[in-house]
Amino acid sequence: MKINVKHEKLSVLHVATLNQPISPDLGYGPIETVIYNIDKGLHSSGHRSIVACSGDSTVTGEHYVTVDNSTGDYWSVNTSKLRQNTNMHYANALYRAGMGDIDIIHTHDAKAVEFMYDSLFNMSIPIVMTLHISTKDSLLGGAYQRWCSPLMSSPLVHCAAISEYQKEQYSSLVNAENVVYHGIDVDQYPVKKEPDKGSYLFTIGRLTRDKGQDRAIELAQKTGSKLIIAGCVQNKAADREFFADLKNSIDLSVEVGKNPVDNDYYAKVIKPLLDSDKQIIYIGEISSEHKKHWYLHARATLFPIQWGEPFGLVLVESMACGTPVIAFNKGSVPEIVVDGKTGFIADSTEAMIEAVDRIDSIDPRECRRHVQKYFSISSMAGNYSELYHHIIASHKTSDRHSRFPIGHPSQPVPRGTKAA
Repeated sequence: MKINVKHEKLSVLHVATLNQPISPDLGYGPIETVIYNIDKGLHSSGHRSIVACSGDSTVTGEHYVTVDNSTGDYWSVNTSKLRQNTNMHYANALYRAGMGDIDIIHTHDAKAVEFMYDSLFNMSIPIVMTLHISTKDSLLGGAYQRWCSPLMSSPLVHCAAISEYQKEQYSSLVNAENVVYHGIDVDQYPVKKEPDKGSYLFTIGRLTRDKGQDRAIELAQKTGSKLIIAGCVQNKAADREFFADLKNSIDLSVEVGKNPVDNDYYAKVIKPLLDSDKQIIYIGEISSEHKKHWYLHARATLFPIQWGEPFGLVLVESMACGTPVIAFNKGSVPEIVVDGKTGFIADSTEAMIEAVDRIDSIDPRECRRHVQKYFSISSMAGNYSELYHHIIASHKTSDRHSRFPIGHPSQPVPRGTKAA
């Protein structure tokens, strides 16, 4: 996406998700990590970035607290208490939107748009919604046609896909012509100077059949490589069943997430496991700071996905550390990995096995340069800024900042009070 628009500083209100707190150091929290990075990137570039989120969050821009705490889990039972907390979050975010100083709203799930749409329509504040999930899980339905109809001269909701692959997947549902790749704070990732020949293979992600940890184990066994597996097991029947089957092939399970990350982390935590006679090792869920060390010292990161993933943040994080990736040719992988330069893209397990023998030919510096150029925080923030300006310029309205629409609360909803 390349849009040339005059750059003026904007006030952007992010309506965050509540699965996890917005934080730079999460274990599993992909959407929250992206929100944190967008906020940091926009703030660093001079925009006014306001994040409507839970009180246990940490943001770089302005923190507007909507509820006290995040849910703390990506998979929760839909109780009345959870619905009450979510409604309160949306209602208070909507109150903040109505204060008259917001140029654009940035949301990350359809439920937020559904709750806020009519009020924001009356206020004439445009919305950008990042499409994080696959179409089969999107819950968009007919509401999308009302929000994003191409027949409208200036639709209120503008969707941003996170890859060209995802854009194509959504083409029959909604106009998602804008693509903005995720970005990370590259300077916060340590980088190796040369390949770690003879070191371990690494794979990280939610333990589920779609992520293909069973394929990673098969590859490690066939190549005689040590494999480190990291990730959480969500409270889903299919995931629990998958992990139960996986345990039969795991030689050692050890939780390393509680070990402090310091200058001795490699010597105290990583090296003892590498020196052990165990081949397939599961280390549990680890934080962002922990996983940087595991990326750094790996020979390669495996990404044996079994589905069309919209964007593989793991790929970017690994390459930022100079560690090449070996990934199946699915989803957005060909848009992120440069085959033969930052890793290898394989069409089969056999091709992955062959790639292991060639992985030491990849220059770590090339991996790092690739991420710095295309997947940095500044690149992502710049692309979103371009998109915001383009939308605002095309959004013709006679009254952009009416104070409050009919039916909108004149006061924020007190935390602990059920929103309408």
